[in-house]
Amino acid sequence: MSEEEKGFVFKDRRKLSQSEEEPTKEQAAPEEPTRVTTEAQEVPPYPPLPEVNFSTFIVSLSTEILFHLGEIPHPESGERQKNLPLAKHAIDTLVMLQEKTRGNLSEEEKKILESMLYDLRMCFIRAS
Repeated sequence: MSEEEKGFVFKDRRKLSQSEEEPTKEQAAPEEPTRVTTEAQEVPPYPPLPEVNFSTFIVSLSTEILFHLGEIPHPESGERQKNLPLAKHAIDTLVMLQEKTRGNLSEEEKKILESMLYDLRMCFIRAS
């Protein structure tokens, strides 16, 4: 990425009215930086995220499905919530990925996807 593409530059092109003309640098008082302090709770650093690859993507979707099936409790409330339509939709997404990636996966990726789909379908049947 070149230096020109690193960020956005916003320039205010609006003209100020006669009464609102900007003072020159000599007229303007130098601004001192203000320090805003707030009492914030210290948030522990996030654990390092795994490398993004097909297998971790499948595991991520599987975790979402288990959450929607009520197998995994909500991280904040601790409650188990069932949402079967969302679980079915996510399982259908995995099936679509299986069809679209057929012939392009390694043996390991293929086995992970097949076993995850089998296990998730069984969990869905138990939850319904």
